[in-house]
Amino acid sequence: MDRRFNDSRAGRASSPRSPYRRAQGAIDAALPAVGGRAKVVLVLFAAFAAIFFLRLVFLQVIVADQYSAQAEESRTISFTTNPHRGTIYDRNGIVLATSVEATTIYANPVEVTDVAGTARALAGALGGEPADFEALLSKEGTSFVYIKRQAEVSEGERVKALELDGIYFIADTRREYPNGSIGGQVIGYCNVDGDGITGLELQYNDILKGTAGTYVAERGEKGFPIPGGVKEETPAVDGQDIMISLDIKLQDTVEQAVIEGMETIETDQGSAVVMDASTGEIYAACSLPLMNPADMESSEVGSEHVKAITQVYEPGSTFKSVSAMAILEAKKMTPESTMFCPSSISANDYDVSDAHEREDETLTLREILNHSSNVGISLATEAAGFEHLNDAIGRYHLTERTGVDYPGEGSGHVEDFENWGTIVGYNVSFGQGISVTPLQMVRFYGCIANDGVMVTPHFLISKPQTGEVAEYPTEVVTEDAEALTDLRSMLRSVVTDGSGKKADVEGYPVCGKTSTAEVPSEQGGYKEGVYNLGFCGFIDGASTNLVCFVGANEVPYTRQTTPVFNAIMTSAVKQYNITSS
Repeated sequence: MDRRFNDSRAGRASSPRSPYRRAQGAIDAALPAVGGRAKVVLVLFAAFAAIFFLRLVFLQVIVADQYSAQAEESRTISFTTNPHRGTIYDRNGIVLATSVEATTIYANPVEVTDVAGTARALAGALGGEPADFEALLSKEGTSFVYIKRQAEVSEGERVKALELDGIYFIADTRREYPNGSIGGQVIGYCNVDGDGITGLELQYNDILKGTAGTYVAERGEKGFPIPGGVKEETPAVDGQDIMISLDIKLQDTVEQAVIEGMETIETDQGSAVVMDASTGEIYAACSLPLMNPADMESSEVGSEHVKAITQVYEPGSTFKSVSAMAILEAKKMTPESTMFCPSSISANDYDVSDAHEREDETLTLREILNHSSNVGISLATEAAGFEHLNDAIGRYHLTERTGVDYPGEGSGHVEDFENWGTIVGYNVSFGQGISVTPLQMVRFYGCIANDGVMVTPHFLISKPQTGEVAEYPTEVVTEDAEALTDLRSMLRSVVTDGSGKKADVEGYPVCGKTSTAEVPSEQGGYKEGVYNLGFCGFIDGASTNLVCFVGANEVPYTRQTTPVFNAIMTSAVKQYNITSS
């Protein structure tokens, strides 16, 4: 037992002692030789030495990596590099949207030595109030604030020349729209981060935007990158260009015609669409108010969408062409077949009458369309069978989205056929109780002009850099050549002998149908004294097979949109040298 005890003590005595214990031992050995006050001094010295030693160990061992990272961060600049966004061209190669060089100016408030003086200098170079810049430069708890994003390169150069402490620069790009509001709703716009927000900028954002890069570098005393000190750089990948079907010249014509036409009609709500019935390419589209992507601050609320694509409405009498086509396809009547049409009819406790008062009379199907008789088209549709109208609505996809490549397309609605009563059938036959978009009506009229072949309305034509050409589905929805010919003949009569006379273009067989539709009220029923007007039509046998819709919302009954159609199609005839067979 004693030997084991002695061996154990010997083992401890021979083991190395820590520096702290050696220092403590020396102090203990010295204490008997000094006085009481000296002992206190030595103890305090030993305590401070121990604290200093432990702090040194803490800094150099325990948190060394953390402090090293913080030191590195303080001399490192890191930011995202934006790719060059793809250019949007119209069908003739005219630039509609493009990205140009710009300079983003930012500050590190920590490094700004004279806040007030720097703020005054920035205001002098960039404009604005010094107080606004002073607020940015005085921000606490941050080492990065934007002074001006996507500034003109010349503005960046002016600020650089000032050599202001804590002010830095990033090469950037900025989106420009050379045509201003012309086509702005279709083209859309981007935010300051380069993301598409509306229109085709949003629809094709993934194609146009590209992939952002990164840049991380060490910077010197004044914040400039150290030559050769780049730690990481991932190059940005530029976006692709696209060519779209819009014709900016015709677009300008359409917009001006709508603006002037709506002033005459006394409304600020109007829209138009021009589409090639053979291809589905949309040459022009707009709605009021217009949007200027180059000046979004002055653009009005609700201007960012083409309402003829995104908003549904009750089409009214332009829908009578659908009913007429269903009647002709059912082989129940020809254009010259007659029907007795009383001044009004009743069904399910509701009365149906024409917009104009008239006596009981016998009308041909052609005359029913010419005079836009609600009673006549109701009775003719009933005689043919409401099921044929329901079939036509489905076959012509009149309440379905067209698939147009534009964000926010609206879709229509009609009551399930099993729930149709007689009054529903009557109402739908003249365009009430059913909702569609103007673009859906354009597609239907395009099908009539295109010998029963329905196309997909679209804007994208190609991607010039890759040579890729966009393709879209078509569908043969009717092969009844006789019905198509008869309906075109009847729509021609509407323009020559009926309600659409002001739409006619001299020397060209314009076919189309007018509409004066009641406006549904949010409280139920319809609004009093105002109507949604419209005209949809085309030139029969045209070499460039354009179909055009013009609409005006909530206007008095006596107005017409046919003069606006005439102005648009007259210009198109000249621009494209259109001929007709």
